[in-house]
Amino acid sequence: MSEPTAPPTDQTQALREEFRHHLETFYALLKLAPPYESVEKAIRFLTTSIHSLPPAERASLATDATARWRHFRQAFESSGLCKKHRGIIAGLARDRSSLNLPSEYDLFLSLYLS
Repeated sequence: MSEPTAPPTDQTQALREEFRHHLETFYALLKLAPPYESVEKAIRFLTTSIHSLPPAERASLATDATARWRHFRQAFESSGLCKKHRGIIAGLARDRSSLNLPSEYDLFLSLYLS
């Protein structure tokens, strides 16, 4: 018997919470205050993006980290988060080796170097 799939709202809520955690971690490790209004905007962008997906693709986000991070990056960019603290983060991103950030956060950092 197969595992029951979580209802879409549960999946969306889990992804929202994961994304929020990653944003909090990103800013905490950079020792910067998160731009709260833009963080909330990014979470709304993520929610809209997830809701627009076909059910099967939405369900696959639970197990496909690459696809999940693609959506996280898109929401980060679309919300304008990549324009906040731009000068500071761009300077930090240029010396990536000095940052204590997990490699998945390079998807966010790369937006500051483009």
